[in-house]
Amino acid sequence: MKHLIIITALLVSGFIHSQTNYEKGMQKAFGLWSSNEMTEASNMFERIAKAEPDNWLPPYYAAQINIIGSFGEKNKEKLTAQLKKAQDLINDATAISKDNPEILVLQALLHTAWVAFDGATYGMTLSGKVVELYAKASQIAPDNPRVVYCKAEWDMGGARYFGQDTTPFCKDLERAIELFANFKPETPFHPNWGKERSVQILESCGK
Repeated sequence: MKHLIIITALLVSGFIHSQTNYEKGMQKAFGLWSSNEMTEASNMFERIAKAEPDNWLPPYYAAQINIIGSFGEKNKEKLTAQLKKAQDLINDATAISKDNPEILVLQALLHTAWVAFDGATYGMTLSGKVVELYAKASQIAPDNPRVVYCKAEWDMGGARYFGQDTTPFCKDLERAIELFANFKPETPFHPNWGKERSVQILESCGK
């Protein structure tokens, strides 16, 4: 019995130690990100991903950093490298967590980055995929605030591109903000972004 207690204690302490290392690593990565040290943050998330092969969050955030950094990028070679890296990381996250609405949203944002870079070239091939991804994410998690907000922003962008009124999508942004108010992430490290951007877009909605 004494040996069993010792073994159990060792297993528990090992688990706590492992969790602590993960938490420290994630906190450090988020700290780098908040300090605008994007490359360092992405690299940190990738290192955590290697140490936590069954956790979709580290590759998800590494991909997100690369996608965010690609918006506004004018150099196609640099953009291609960033988005290829992001796609590989999304693939890794998807292999761990299939049909995950958070990852589906991220995939849609990656395609959106290409459309934003060159709508004439990529709009025709990728717009349909973006619509499908948001439709699938909405079916899986209709009350996920990021799903609602990102879909609304995409729909508004499409409306502006075709010279249409964006007002019909204002109600979707209002709903997203309500959902954000009640949203509780599964852990402190699960996705919880988008509220500020939703409020910002809503202020100019319909204008």
